[in-house]
Parts: sequence; structure tokens; C-alpha cells
Amino acid sequence: MITGRRGNRNWGKLLPPAPSVLTEFEMQVARLGLKRSEYSASVALRRWCERNHSRVYVPEWLLDEWGMHVETSFGRAV
Repeated sequence: MITGRRGNRNWGKLLPPAPSVLTEFEMQVARLGLKRSEYSASVALRRWCERNHSRVYVPEWLLDEWGMHVETSFGRAV
């Protein structure tokens, strides 16, 4: 009597690449239709970053250019 083979039949096979996921910042840039060279001049992007820079990823070079600082404290102050 022959039984089914044991083990993982996919052992050693390459996995398909994982799909890339856009950050909130990248989605906002796409909504606004901006190129990287236009980021710092965009008033709409700057306003969005002012509201969200402590909550979502924004490139550090852009924060530095606009003089924004990320809040690093979480929770309530003691």
C-alpha cells in the first residue's frame, strides 16, 4: 500500500514576490499628482503633512526642509 508523500512539496521553491504596499504619504502624493521635485513647493502637501506628520510616515528630508518635528511621546504625560 502506497500512502501520500509526507512533507512540504513546495520545499525549496521560490516564493512569488510580495505585493508592494503604498504608504499614506505616497498615496497622498499620487492623489495630488506630484513629482518628487514638486513636494516641497506644494501647499496642499505641506498642509496634509502638518496634520499627519506625527501619525504617518513623511520623508525626513521633507520634514527638515519645512522645519517640522515629529512628536515621539505616546500616551499621556506623567
